[in-house]
Amino acid sequence: MNILLLGSGGREHAIAHKIAQSAHCSQLFIAPGNAGTAEVGKNVEMNPEDFEAVGQFAVKNRIDMLVVGPEAPLVAGIADYFASNPLLNNVMVIGPSRQGAMLEGSKDYAKAFMQRHGIPTAAYRTFTEDTLAEGERFLEGLQAPYVLKADGLAAGKGVLIEPDLASAKSHLREMLQQRKFGEASASVVIEEYLSGIELSVFALTDGNHYLLLPSAKDYKRIGEGDSGLNTGGMGSVSPVPFADKEFMKKVEDRIVKPTVRGLRDEKIDYRGFIFIGLMNCGGDPYVIEYNVRMGDPETESVFPRLKSDVVELFENTARGTLESCRLDVDPRTAACVMMVAGGYPESYRKGDTITLGNEQEGVTLYHCGTRRDNEGRLLTNGGRVMCATALATSLPEALLKSYNRCHGIAWEGRYLRRDIGQDLLKLMQQQ
Repeated sequence: MNILLLGSGGREHAIAHKIAQSAHCSQLFIAPGNAGTAEVGKNVEMNPEDFEAVGQFAVKNRIDMLVVGPEAPLVAGIADYFASNPLLNNVMVIGPSRQGAMLEGSKDYAKAFMQRHGIPTAAYRTFTEDTLAEGERFLEGLQAPYVLKADGLAAGKGVLIEPDLASAKSHLREMLQQRKFGEASASVVIEEYLSGIELSVFALTDGNHYLLLPSAKDYKRIGEGDSGLNTGGMGSVSPVPFADKEFMKKVEDRIVKPTVRGLRDEKIDYRGFIFIGLMNCGGDPYVIEYNVRMGDPETESVFPRLKSDVVELFENTARGTLESCRLDVDPRTAACVMMVAGGYPESYRKGDTITLGNEQEGVTLYHCGTRRDNEGRLLTNGGRVMCATALATSLPEALLKSYNRCHGIAWEGRYLRRDIGQDLLKLMQQQ
């Protein structure tokens, strides 16, 4: 079948890499893609949020399946656009409807959904500029640290964890009055701080049934020791050592099943990924957030472990027959290390020449922000530029292989964190 994948990051390169391996894939197009996706399919210069252009391309190229990588087109309603168009409604869309995408599009909506369906999460309230004074009083009733979340989409950077009341109030004013995150922070969710260790859980659902994908842990902060500004993600590991059968049964029973059941009961058309950001609080899982697509860079450590044909999984997702599928997972550990442009996540330069070094067995490079110029040179084209994912029988070995590959890659100002996975290694030593 002909498949169109929307997006341009490392997540899309990892997904494209798996789609291209499928016997069910005749042609793969990626819009707009990057220099890496061009190696496994055909890049198309097209804005994923220009639904008319996407639809016209789908008709002209007889697209059978649309796989939506990033959240913005989903929140804007691309699945609804295809479903309502007689020329497009036969295209299988992997991604939820606009209403389903509200689980990521609005933190307030997601928290209310969790409350309705008894899904464990932190206590919260939502405030606007008009209720700023109430928000400040609410902060005064909480214990430090303080969690502030922009209600809307903020490219993974709209969450602030403030160590003291004064900074929490100051940033609340910045978010609501000065629109620190644009219209995404026109409303702000303030919630109770949960103490524990984070992980990400992913489910692929057809709206009634689901398959649980491997767990992962990502590293958001730019600095080592989880310091500095939030980023889109500086690395990831899969599986998460503490997410054993007992813990994952709690996740399924208390969170995944009620989530899928809640979507069904509320008659929300949801066919795609549910990304559940969790906190392990003393052995009990609590939801931090929902995303309505795969994570980045978690995809770059989860997808290499999938041995099943992903196009077959996607087709059954779209048709509502996912219960007929089983998921085959590589038991090895995957470690992903992200390399970024100097200055990221603030101002950074594009257009630096990338030297790739020698290939290494068992390590895959995923392009995140790259392009080729007219002479074929590989250049930086984003903040997060490239990541190296290694598969190995143990986490230390996977990390060593990934870092060794990174050391052979260079461009001016390149930066990476050197402590990816170290917290998990220490946890494993204590057990």
